[in-house]
Amino acid sequence: VQLQASGGGLVQAGDSLRLSCARSGRTFSSDVMGWFRQAPGKEREFVAGIMWNGYIPKYADSAKGRFTISSDNAKNTVYLQMNSLKPEDTAVYYCATKSRGASRYGTWGQGTQVTVSS
Repeated sequence: VQLQASGGGLVQAGDSLRLSCARSGRTFSSDVMGWFRQAPGKEREFVAGIMWNGYIPKYADSAKGRFTISSDNAKNTVYLQMNSLKPEDTAVYYCATKSRGASRYGTWGQGTQVTVSS
């Protein structure tokens, strides 16, 4: 399995961005896809996750109400729609995947930089 993240950029506070994570390789509907982020000097943190079949989306408190994770099986892509962006959302965003029930995400894509100016 390989993951390719894209869609980052430089935006102003209040703007929106949509990140994409294209997946190649064998896929099971029960696989879990996640978005994480890492800001400079901070640890990587969970942002949102969803099962590949679109079920059971989950969000970090910082993402609830502003971010939406979704999957498009036909395009083998998972999206993270980010609205009302804040400067504190500035980070490198990573997508990752794991088998359902696995304790850790085992496959990671390269990061995409999101910078939100005030």
